[in-house]
Amino acid sequence: MAQLGMSTPRLQLEGITKRYPAVVANDGVSLRVAAGQVHAVLGENGAGKSTLMKIIYGSVKQDAGRVLWNGQPVQVRNPQEARALGISMVFQHFSLFDTLTVAENVWLGLGKRLTLAQVSQRITAKAAEYGLDIDPSRPVHTLSVGQMQRVEIIRALLTDPKLLILDEPTSVLTPQAVEKLFVVLRTLAAQGCSILYISHKLHEIRALCDACTVLRGGKVTGECDPRQESNASLSRLMIGAEPPALEHRARTPGEAVLQVDSLTLPRESPFGIDLADVSLQVRAGEVVGIAGVSGNGQGELLYALSGEDRRAEPAMVRVAATPAGRLGPGRRRALGLHFVPEERLGRGAVPSLGLAHNLMLTRREAFGWGGWIRVGVLPAQAERIIKLFNVRAGGPNAPARSLSGGNLQKFIVGREIDANPKLLIISQPTWGVDVGAAAQIRGEILRLRDAGCAVLVVSEELDELFEVSDRLHVIAKGKLSPSIARAQATVEQIGEWMSGLWDAPHELAAQEAARV
Repeated sequence: MAQLGMSTPRLQLEGITKRYPAVVANDGVSLRVAAGQVHAVLGENGAGKSTLMKIIYGSVKQDAGRVLWNGQPVQVRNPQEARALGISMVFQHFSLFDTLTVAENVWLGLGKRLTLAQVSQRITAKAAEYGLDIDPSRPVHTLSVGQMQRVEIIRALLTDPKLLILDEPTSVLTPQAVEKLFVVLRTLAAQGCSILYISHKLHEIRALCDACTVLRGGKVTGECDPRQESNASLSRLMIGAEPPALEHRARTPGEAVLQVDSLTLPRESPFGIDLADVSLQVRAGEVVGIAGVSGNGQGELLYALSGEDRRAEPAMVRVAATPAGRLGPGRRRALGLHFVPEERLGRGAVPSLGLAHNLMLTRREAFGWGGWIRVGVLPAQAERIIKLFNVRAGGPNAPARSLSGGNLQKFIVGREIDANPKLLIISQPTWGVDVGAAAQIRGEILRLRDAGCAVLVVSEELDELFEVSDRLHVIAKGKLSPSIARAQATVEQIGEWMSGLWDAPHELAAQEAARV
């Protein structure tokens, strides 16, 4: 890869420090990134990675230290100035306006030199070039999380960046999409673009990156060439230990807790997906996984199962043998169903509320006679979840938006697991969490299952689904595949099924899957 001499790196950070009231996010961080280098920043949730990237991008101002660009000190006061230098960023929490279209969101970041029609044409061309299919005219509020991720990546690529910052860019991409993205990133690096890459997927870092800086507690604790490391050694650098191995014990499941029979629902949005004759069963003491490319009906299915969409006939969805198709979320929770949505902020938690008060979204322990809230119960309950799931937060009253993405995910998952549900439906359970926390969440899912809970996991992480599931389905174009036992399934087969051709001959399915 083309590189400047290390005496004049593309980007250099010297002694960057950022303090918040409850935490020091960055403590004297120094970092050098050469031109054409793919440089990983590795660390636990709350280690300060995202804060450091936001300082480089100008959306957060450091308290001390300086930033050098091509050897010259710069003051990056806002993202507009960062983009003028040639710095683009794909955020872990998306910075998109829900009420605008894809093209309008991208247009806002490109200035006024192009018309909206020209921007739409460029989006279509870039999406086709990089295999990131997206409709420029589609409103953002109709997109799945994975599709929003594509918009962010395309928006960044359209700026022709000299430094591209990627914060968990593959967290909701399929393996096929990840491979296509890596081809793009390697091409950009070969052309001299520097890339700062944040990911908790250690195998990705080893496959893509040629340098790595490790943060722990806001400080730099190590540097390495990840190509010379193993997943285990990178894990030790990051969290000081290897994550515990999961124990997936065989057991005989009990009665069906969730029964879905021929669920057929027309789309509510013109950009949505029709659900067609979806049938599945989740029994007590088993984990059923649903794989699929983002935007193939996962959102519509989860709305129908959680009670947010109540258009189904009552008998199409049964929870604990009770017809529940027309019941709302509260009535379904009373039957033992708890739900973790893929969107953390807005659906999983109210950003401005403290963690303790966010418990009231799905938990009723603090509600007394006549609807009175026993306020003193909430902080103790939140503190227990914080300790159990090792959530790094400024206490039980810390606003949800003050947590890193991974720590907020741990709290939301912990809130629902701690409720001892009879049925847990969980979407993207380890999105954006570090390897240690991911192992803990997956372990808790298996412990719930061993205790007799029925668990439905919707994830675009195939490795995750193979770790925790007893049986697997694939959703494609609003239809659900037959179930297959995890022990009999292969990654290649599930990848082929994502094309929707589970009934097709193997050769045809493989050809179609290559286009996904």
